[in-house]
Amino acid sequence: MTSLYEHAGGEEALHRLEEIFYTKALADPVLREVFPRREPHHVDRLTWFTAESFGGPDRFTRELGFAHIIDVHRGLRITDEQRDRFVLVYLESLDAAGLPDDEPFRAAVRSHVEFGAGVAQRNSLAETDEELHPLREVPHWDW
Repeated sequence: MTSLYEHAGGEEALHRLEEIFYTKALADPVLREVFPRREPHHVDRLTWFTAESFGGPDRFTRELGFAHIIDVHRGLRITDEQRDRFVLVYLESLDAAGLPDDEPFRAAVRSHVEFGAGVAQRNSLAETDEELHPLREVPHWDW
């Protein structure tokens, strides 16, 4: 069976997805507090993370390491509304990016994004290291 990475269309397709999502997030009134300004490397790093999660190259781990993703979420204090809106905008971006619309793929992406948004929210609210989510490596998502 092909990986989610291959099924999605590889690096190019995921980069297109992350660019569309990031542009939408920057303009969204609910997500604007979490994404207040365009960061020059954000789309690339989102792409690396998603690619690695979906069975592609491990560039995120090699170049940044999982501690990076914990650090960028610390202190953001992501609300339930922002978490839910993140998931909705991300899933809407799949269509805009032209990614496959078959149910198994969409279900896998949805579970990945919902899980990741929950981890990010918990880490954003953590006041101590003990309150952080226990995940310490890029999760590998599959069908």
